[in-house]
Amino acid sequence: MPTITFTHADGAVTTIEAENGVSVMQNALSNGVPGIVGECGGVLSCATCHVFVDESDFARLPEMNDMEDEMLDGAAEDRGPTSRLCCQIVVSDELGDLHVTTPEFQS
Repeated sequence: MPTITFTHADGAVTTIEAENGVSVMQNALSNGVPGIVGECGGVLSCATCHVFVDESDFARLPEMNDMEDEMLDGAAEDRGPTSRLCCQIVVSDELGDLHVTTPEFQS
C-alpha cells in the first residue's frame, strides 16, 4: 500500500497509508490531514487542495490538464514549479509513495 507524506507549512509531518484508486485529496480528507481543504470535492473548481510535490516524485505524475493548470493560477498561495491539485493525483501502486508539502494558505 502506497504512503503519502505531507509536510506542512509549519514543518510538521503527517504520513498516511493511502487507498489505491482514490485521489491524494480524498485520502488526505479521510485521514484528517491538516492543510487540505478540498471545498469542491475534487471537481476542479476551487484549488483548495493545492500541494507542492517533491521534485523527486513530480516526474512520475500524469501530465496536468488545462483546467488544473488554470485553477492553480487562482490558488491562495502562489504556485511553484511542482504545484499540483491533489484531487487530480490518483494513488496507485505504480505511482508509488508520494511526498508533498501543503501551502500555508488554501483559501
